[in-house]
Amino acid sequence: MLTPNSHAPDGQPWHITTLRNRNGMVATFMDWGATWLSARVPMGDGHVREALLGCATPSDYLEQSAYLGATVGRYANRIAHAQLQHDGQRIALTANQGAHQLHGGPEGFHNRRWQIVCQSDSEVEYRLDSPDGDQGFPGTLLVSLRYHLDDDNTLSIQYDATVDKACPVNLTNHAYFNLDAEHGDARQHRLYLNADHYLPVDSEGIPNAPLKAVAGTSFDFRQAKSVAQDFLSDADQRAVKGYDHAYLLNNSAAQPAATLWSADGKLQLNVFTSAPALQLYSGNYLEGTPAREQGVYTAFQGIALESEFLPDSPNHPEWPQPDCWLQPGESYQSITRYQLTAV
Repeated sequence: MLTPNSHAPDGQPWHITTLRNRNGMVATFMDWGATWLSARVPMGDGHVREALLGCATPSDYLEQSAYLGATVGRYANRIAHAQLQHDGQRIALTANQGAHQLHGGPEGFHNRRWQIVCQSDSEVEYRLDSPDGDQGFPGTLLVSLRYHLDDDNTLSIQYDATVDKACPVNLTNHAYFNLDAEHGDARQHRLYLNADHYLPVDSEGIPNAPLKAVAGTSFDFRQAKSVAQDFLSDADQRAVKGYDHAYLLNNSAAQPAATLWSADGKLQLNVFTSAPALQLYSGNYLEGTPAREQGVYTAFQGIALESEFLPDSPNHPEWPQPDCWLQPGESYQSITRYQLTAV
């Protein structure tokens, strides 16, 4: 059980929020990073299964770089060379992964205290104000985030944002799922992805080729298979030590963007999203991350399914997805639903 200890970097206490539904599912959150801490699912046999990786205490989250459960922004994933090109102007961002920017920069939204606007047994709403020039991004951005837990064990995450200068906006949650009772190697999970194309990247995770068809490759999850089945079987995977790639989703409201099954087949996760892409990350660099139980996680112990724009989208207007640049007077809205079902 996660219990508050000490204080956050701003000297104030952590604020933990717990949501519950009529089915007995319990989800917990923290205002630092608007972080999703835990998802405990009743299994119907008297047991409860934790579906997320997480740390033992709030302060442990400061000692990890895996973005466990954090809200990521202003721009999730990577921006090459930490720069934007827009209307003939070059905008320099704050780099935090070599020459590149990852997940909004070193002081991105994962590393901020979000204000609690309101909360109830089933919902909590957070707000963050990001000033002009924050991590290099232009304009003041106002963002609200609402977590809502339904009685069918669906955790909905809705983002809304406005800006007063044109700025790319790409918000996501970086939860790592492990649906097994003992949280072993998550590559034994089976995965379905409703996507015909993925984006190749170089060893730094920067896109280095056009979108590529999944057909005939290890990236084809249109028929469910274990993540382990074709693991590291081609150069695109080996470049980043596994799966760490964005998939351009097929636009189908009737089907989940992804479905993940525990190795024993007893817990299923369906992911529905309005975002154009989903980043599949097999936890290739999780080694040494502080674990909820004693010790640390190993590599490949969790799987992230991050709803977002394709990486480096601000510099690739040719890609077949909506424009990631938010204009003044417009509203960014994205919603992702994670449904956990005991089967």
